[in-house]
Amino acid sequence: MKIRTQFLILAFLLLTAGCLISALILKDRGLLFYLTEGVILVTLLFLIYFYQKVVKPIRSIGNGMGLLREQDFSSRLSPVGQKDADRIVQVFNRMMEQLKDERLRLREQNHFLDLLISASPMGVIILDFDDHISMLNQAAVRFMGYTAPEELTGKKIEELNSPLAEELNRIARNKTETIRLSDSMIYRCSRLSFVDRGFAHPFILIESLTSEVVKAEKKAYEKVIRMIAHEVNNTVAGITSTLESVSDALQDTEDSDDLREVMQVCVERCYSMSRFITNFADVVKIPDAQLQTVYLNERVTACKRFMENICRNKDIQLHISLCEENPQVQMDTTLFEQVIVNILKNAAESIEVHGNIYIQTTSSPVTLEIADTGAGISREVEARLFSPFFSTKPNGQGIGLIFIRDVLIKHGCTFSLRTWPDGLTRFLIRFPHNDRTIQPQRPHDPAPTTARFSLNDRTNEPAYAEPFFQ
Repeated sequence: MKIRTQFLILAFLLLTAGCLISALILKDRGLLFYLTEGVILVTLLFLIYFYQKVVKPIRSIGNGMGLLREQDFSSRLSPVGQKDADRIVQVFNRMMEQLKDERLRLREQNHFLDLLISASPMGVIILDFDDHISMLNQAAVRFMGYTAPEELTGKKIEELNSPLAEELNRIARNKTETIRLSDSMIYRCSRLSFVDRGFAHPFILIESLTSEVVKAEKKAYEKVIRMIAHEVNNTVAGITSTLESVSDALQDTEDSDDLREVMQVCVERCYSMSRFITNFADVVKIPDAQLQTVYLNERVTACKRFMENICRNKDIQLHISLCEENPQVQMDTTLFEQVIVNILKNAAESIEVHGNIYIQTTSSPVTLEIADTGAGISREVEARLFSPFFSTKPNGQGIGLIFIRDVLIKHGCTFSLRTWPDGLTRFLIRFPHNDRTIQPQRPHDPAPTTARFSLNDRTNEPAYAEPFFQ
């Protein structure tokens, strides 16, 4: 019960008791009666004074405590006209002003930190005590392969369908590891924690090292290739010059035809080696992409026709499924068609004989997917696929995927190459967002086939419909 209510009840009881006593004892209206009525009136006035000087200040301070409990730092208490109480009110108002300033300072500081984390190129993921994602910035969302933070908030790392999430889940607490994924992306990931109010709050930092590592790798193998090409060409030039001079000197010698023929074979072999090393050095001289707006379905169809003969000789079925929208993309047709051909050739070589290659385009987002039923790629190999000079082929040079990687980076594309649980190896290329991507199909565009398999990169088993498994 509030103190005001208690005071009113007390005042009512006192006045009622006084009236009853005066009515019972004093039946006549003499001096004593009026004296009693005066005492009652004085008592009433004193109660009013007591309320103003004691009850009201206590009530006012109680209201202030309620404001403090509700964290309403903008309201202030008014003076109540009592010296001691007004001093308490003054102290209280000063305290509320300080709390308001401190709250504004903390709010500004937190807002600044939120903006800083949001704009940071480093991915930040903050976890709660149950290892659920409570907050993350846009960089972390992008690294995970998602589009909005809401898709990840409230989930555990192991629940996310992302190659990076799988690797993050393996990192022990208070450890830092460098992770290389099958899409040539390289990250330095740290799983740490900070202490707040005696509790450890876990968080994850993700730093992209892809650009720096790719530049360092390219600089290194450019230097190696140039040095090898220089030394080989100089050596080959000296050998061929000597062989040709000896061959000319033996031209008039009897029974030297066989020897001169062998020497000519050696010269041609040296020239072949020189051409090989020169072509090998061309991998570091990929020209800048001359981008132009083209229809993706047309480019895919052109490359598909080129590969049909190779697939036919190996009894490989080439299936194509083009989206109806026929999206427009920015690409250098020469470089990109070479990328598609290289991917298709790798898929055919992985299958060897009797298999299927599936080609699919989608419009939202704009993607190109090439899947095959080949031998597949192990998890150990995935991380090394786009490393310079690495190849799983017995006679491979390890430059094909480097060429693909560099061209796709020049086009601003994101990509991945991995074997999924359903046994299909998928090379997925996602084009950068373009407001002009989706356009009505032109009358002379080739009619796309109806999509019979779907890109489902949010599940572990992307679904391919019949009749592709028949």
